Amino acid sequence: MERASRTPIDNALRKKPCSKTIESSYGDRKPLSVTVTKIYGSLMAKRRSRLPSLLCVQGCELVRFRQALEGVALLVICFFSLLGFRIYFMGNKPPEFAPSDNPASDSDSLLTRTLTYNFLPAANFWMVLCPRVLSFDWSMEAVPLLENLSDVRNIATAGFYISLLFLVVKVIKILGQCEDYAENGHILGVNNSNGTYNNGVSSAKNYQQHNQVKSNGKNGVHNNNTSQNNNYTLTSQKTYSSSSHNSNGGHYGKAVFDLHNGHTRTFLSSPCYFIPSSCRPVDIVMLSTAIVVFPFIPASNMFFYVGFVLAERVLYIPSMGVCLLVGLGVHTLCNKYYQSNANCRKLILASLVLLIAAFSAKTVIRNRDWQTEEKLYKAGVAVNPAKAWGNLANIFNDQQEFEKAEEAYRNALKYRPNMADVHYNLGILLQNQKRYASAIESYKKAIHFRPKLSVAHLNLGILTAQLGDPELAKKIYSHCADLDTSGLKDPRLHDGTKISCLFNHGRLLMDEGNMDASLEKFQLALKRRPDHYAPQSLYNMLGEVYFKMERLTEAEKWYLEALKVKPDHMPAHLTMSKLKLVKNQPTEAEEWLLKAKKIDPHSYTVDNHIAQLYASTGRHKEAMALFDTILPHLSEDFDAVYAAAAIYREGENKRKAEELYIAATQIKPKEPTAWMNLGAMFHINGKYSEAEQAYLTALQLKPGEKVTMDNLQRLRNLTKRKG
Repeated sequence: MERASRTPIDNALRKKPCSKTIESSYGDRKPLSVTVTKIYGSLMAKRRSRLPSLLCVQGCELVRFRQALEGVALLVICFFSLLGFRIYFMGNKPPEFAPSDNPASDSDSLLTRTLTYNFLPAANFWMVLCPRVLSFDWSMEAVPLLENLSDVRNIATAGFYISLLFLVVKVIKILGQCEDYAENGHILGVNNSNGTYNNGVSSAKNYQQHNQVKSNGKNGVHNNNTSQNNNYTLTSQKTYSSSSHNSNGGHYGKAVFDLHNGHTRTFLSSPCYFIPSSCRPVDIVMLSTAIVVFPFIPASNMFFYVGFVLAERVLYIPSMGVCLLVGLGVHTLCNKYYQSNANCRKLILASLVLLIAAFSAKTVIRNRDWQTEEKLYKAGVAVNPAKAWGNLANIFNDQQEFEKAEEAYRNALKYRPNMADVHYNLGILLQNQKRYASAIESYKKAIHFRPKLSVAHLNLGILTAQLGDPELAKKIYSHCADLDTSGLKDPRLHDGTKISCLFNHGRLLMDEGNMDASLEKFQLALKRRPDHYAPQSLYNMLGEVYFKMERLTEAEKWYLEALKVKPDHMPAHLTMSKLKLVKNQPTEAEEWLLKAKKIDPHSYTVDNHIAQLYASTGRHKEAMALFDTILPHLSEDFDAVYAAAAIYREGENKRKAEELYIAATQIKPKEPTAWMNLGAMFHINGKYSEAEQAYLTALQLKPGEKVTMDNLQRLRNLTKRKG
């Protein structure tokens, strides 16, 4: 009586596991260790990799063995540790993104946010069921916001959650029935000839047949002297062929789906926690639902806003759960019509084949879209035209198809005029085409729509200085250097850009001869420099400032510091050569230039410095011959053109010198020294009216400059004598 009063749960807790095979499987920690190791390793590649630990917990929960609790505990610890690592790597704060990446997060309306975020799970699930429309990006209102209750998409939201609620209620109901069976100590039934399941107490006939079952040691089972040689495999891939008797002569059994033929089989083993055969499908439903739901939770905006609206990558794992549900549905329908209606069974199988064929065809078509970036972005124009056209423009730009690139940039701005990145990229394209006014306008629009876009400030400052407005350029550089870049997607880029603004500001001050202010800017840049910003350029420019201040020892120190950081730093080789030349060490100066030539044998800049070295050592013919070769490639380099003009003048090639000074004033129209030297060249060549005009232009740019005023006075005295 005492033994009979025990429930199957009591027996499961008091006795050994159902078989030695299962016991050994759960006693072996190697699979669990491998699983945890792989989950930790996958975190380095994909953030959703921590979610399989929850799925493994769900899988363990479906197995009714006490030994699984150890694995469950370890997997839960694994999940929370991975979550902690992820939060730590994110800086202990939610992810930061632009409002266009998730427009609903930027909406002031609670109703809009609520309706939109409740619709997105339904939209994701529909994408799994019917992936007709796919896109590489769903931001920028590719999914329009749901702003009121009259939006028809709310019907899809309601249908999705009602279906989910129905599924949950159904699962709970079936699980309750399972518990009732377990508490009443019923023995599960076996499948009948129709492939259906007997839930409840086994018939006397079946029970009597159970008492006749014995193992023959060859994976066969004898039933009333009839042998059947079958292996029935559990999910753990272990085979059961043993039986045992309780005190009443009865057997306990274990039901397992045979996925090959749709039957449920009963395996006999030592007493354990019994489940009716109807619980097996519900286990699959629970596991499949977990696979669908758990990976999507981080992307649901439930805990914090995410930087996307829909993302196909989020659906990789959930699609596995949907496949399991489809397989279970087909299995159930085939069992239902196994013998009663063969035509229905054929129709089910034909539908399954059609479904697989349709999804396979869509996969092939979509794979073609992913063959190249250009094809991918063209395929996304219909869904997200602004983002797709912007990316296509970058592709065309890389392919040197500048007309197509400009057209694509402008198409993107037609759909979304406030895209700062597109304005910035268009500005670069226009600047490279020397359409400076349009480029400046694009940079200003980029800054207007994103005031913290430091690279737009930097390029605007460089272009402004290039067009001869150094005062405005300095203001732009100063503003850029003090930008607050917190909360940006790529703070490293923007922090580095701020240092570049200080670098260019210091260089501009150095060119103006304001060495103290220039030195201050370079030292400030060095102080603010982040670790990822390479310091060799700053070291070299500090050396340049000290060189122009005639503090040669300090200059050499900083040049060597630059070379210590980067031994092949080309500018440091060139400046060291100039330093050696000033120290009257022409041999060492030439050696530094030859080292630079080895670093980059095809550098016209190095050839320019070699030509200047030749001129400094009185080898004007060699210098002019070298300039004849390299000037066509340096026609836009002011320093090279200006230096060449001086060398041709010293080499008595006055006409060539005049041409080069004219070119220098065209490159930098607001450079007073270029106009002064052009005036001197006109003066020497007897072009007095042109010379006077050049001197006057130089004085307009730099009033009161003594050398220019003296030259102008000499010119006027000469014209008076000849007049």
